[in-house]
Order: sequence, then structure tokens, then C-alpha cells
Amino acid sequence: MLWKNLREVSNKINERIVNAKGPFAIKISNRVYRRAYLVTLCIILVVNLGSLIRNSGPSGTVANANSMRGVGVGIYWDQGCTNRTLSVNWGLIEPGLNSTVMVYVRNEGDSAVSLVMATSNWTPSAASGYMTLIWSYPGRILSADEAIPMELILNVSPTISGITDFSFDTIITTTG
Repeated sequence: MLWKNLREVSNKINERIVNAKGPFAIKISNRVYRRAYLVTLCIILVVNLGSLIRNSGPSGTVANANSMRGVGVGIYWDQGCTNRTLSVNWGLIEPGLNSTVMVYVRNEGDSAVSLVMATSNWTPSAASGYMTLIWSYPGRILSADEAIPMELILNVSPTISGITDFSFDTIITTTG
């Protein structure tokens, strides 16, 4: 009898009655509460840890369209030089990678020229310290009305951080 009373007292201590404001009452043991608490805690921990890991590494970089301008030359998307290029959207560029765009540059002057490329108006200005624009220009002289294919390659440093949007202007100018 003593064991029976101790078992009943033990069961009453280990049970809780949850009344859901209705005609039903559910008996749940402390063990169930502990398991539910641990499962919830683990889920929260995994979600937060995953978010922390995702946000702690280098962030992906998204480029806005930047302006593309030629001085003495036309810059085109097509080899026939009928579709003028006014801007470039570099798309999503991950840290340490690059994005390549093919354009066609045509000498629109009356004499032979060589070309020079420059960038300006970086937004944010810190982006210019993490990105480099190079081109495949061989350095040769372009005669009047001659067009050549040109690859523009935007390299992004693997150490870039804090920049998710950027833009800049690209100017290709004739010399000589």
C-alpha cells in the first residue's frame, strides 16, 4: 500500500494538466515537456547557426548596370555594329570570380586610332578597391570604320565584403 501511494504521488508530481479552455484536459509528463523543449531549442540553434555561417563568409556581389560610353568610337553588342551598347549589367559575381562581356568597338572617326579604357564614378567608392576591369584589346591601331571584338572582364577580389550593389562608368576613348 505504501508503494502504491508513493507511486501515485510520484505520478502526480510528474504530470501536468493542460486545459485548453475546452471540455478536454490532456495529461502530459515532465519528460514530454523536456523533450519538446530540447527539440525546439535544437531547431532554433540549427537555424541560427546556419544563418550565422551563411552571413559570416564573403557575400555575393550584385552589379547594377553601369554606363558604357565611347569617345570617337562606337560600342556595340553585335558584330555588324547595329545594336549600340549604352550599359552593361554584370549580373551576380561571387567573391574571387569574374564576369565577362563581349562587345564590338568600331572606330567612328576619319583617321587611324588606338584605344584607351578608363573607369570612373564608382558607387560605392570602396568598390574600386575590390574590383578590376580589364579588356582584351591587343593595342593595335584601328583604321577608320574598322570594328574589333573586345572582351571586358570584371574581376572581383576574394576579400570583398560589405558591398552588395555597385555601379561604375566605363569610357573607351581614341588616341592618336
